Amino acid sequence: MNPETTSSPEQSPTETPAENYNQPEPAFGWTPYAEQINGRFAMVGFVALLVLEFFTHQDFFTWLGWR
Repeated sequence: MNPETTSSPEQSPTETPAENYNQPEPAFGWTPYAEQINGRFAMVGFVALLVLEFFTHQDFFTWLGWR
């Protein structure tokens, strides 16, 4: 038997080892999944703000018309 083609009983043949890690499940409230998604949206928003300021040469409040 080739050890590369055999799978352990707890691992199905269609799963790869990368898919076995513990992923948080979507749910309402203060869950690890919600915190992970919020963090990702915050990072995207921050980068978008930096790009906006770079291309317009104005800060965020000036761009909104608050100055």
